[in-house]
Amino acid sequence: MSLYVNAVLEESRLLLEKYNIDKIPTVFIGGGTPSVLGTELLYRLLTGLQRIIKTYSAENPAEITMEANPESCSIELLTAAKEAGVNRLSLGIQSFCAQSRQAIGRIGECSLLPQKLRIASDLFPDNFSVDLISGLPYQNEKILLDDIKKILSFRPAHVSLYSLTVEHGTVLAEKISRGQIRLPPKDEADRLWIAGRDFLENSGYGQYEVSNFCIYGRESLHNLRYWRMENWLGAGPAASGTLIDDTNGTGLRFTNDADIEKWLSCTTGKIPAGNAENLDTLTLMEETMMMGFRLTGGPDRKLFKRRFKKDIEEYIPKTINSWLKKGLFSTEKTALAKDGLLLLDQFLVEAFLETEACFNVI
Repeated sequence: MSLYVNAVLEESRLLLEKYNIDKIPTVFIGGGTPSVLGTELLYRLLTGLQRIIKTYSAENPAEITMEANPESCSIELLTAAKEAGVNRLSLGIQSFCAQSRQAIGRIGECSLLPQKLRIASDLFPDNFSVDLISGLPYQNEKILLDDIKKILSFRPAHVSLYSLTVEHGTVLAEKISRGQIRLPPKDEADRLWIAGRDFLENSGYGQYEVSNFCIYGRESLHNLRYWRMENWLGAGPAASGTLIDDTNGTGLRFTNDADIEKWLSCTTGKIPAGNAENLDTLTLMEETMMMGFRLTGGPDRKLFKRRFKKDIEEYIPKTINSWLKKGLFSTEKTALAKDGLLLLDQFLVEAFLETEACFNVI
């Protein structure tokens, strides 16, 4: 664990030096469970990052988020994280239902979750987020809405409500294939999520992205960078980074090896040898659409035009017009309407076909 922390810090320093970064607007410690490092190592990681950031960045990050699982976080650990600069916490609650949690492999007693939420609320009263999942085994509308009510009683600034995705090869997928666990039918799962969405909105949490809701002004600044396809750097095994050349409408993406032994090469003063991918204009444009249309406000139009030299409407006029006629698109925002967001994948298929025709690839 100590070697891991040293390597993350060294890779972070090497990346900032290599790419000549002079401003770091946000930091996100996650992609797993940073809280398992324990208080001492987590504090060393965070304070080390702060020293590196001050060396390379002209100003402090506006947002430093840390993910944490309730099972592995304590008041001592979260206090240390706050003292080391974390100003936003993302807590993975998922559900209060013991059967549902057990079915998806979440450990920890449900009875301890309110205690962890109270700690989060006390330490990060204006800036903590909670993750919930709908469509879980054994879940119905009452259970989901009761979960949301419990969460909102702690007044988080932000709530992520995800639909359950079953990954191939997982224990859950295997149990489902054997008939040991049953999921709600797709129509029922969709209805559950919509019920949760409506409850959150009626409680003052505005939807700003497909699965994300917040009190006004409390959007995740870091995640907005992903959805707007702005630059980011990633450090750690399997971490990914993307750097955009707005002038040419192209990009570079690198992904570290997931094998920790190979990744640890950065302890020798070298950036780990991972996979690098050049993003051509068509690829970058489609990714910009794919991420941007997740937002209720749609893609950043100024950024899109600066990057691709034309307004987005000039690339996909037929798709926009078709969805506008169906009442599923808003020209006021250049974004999918509320009901249109539920059909995002279908919209993107049509948009990509039209975009690819512009580039003569079909």
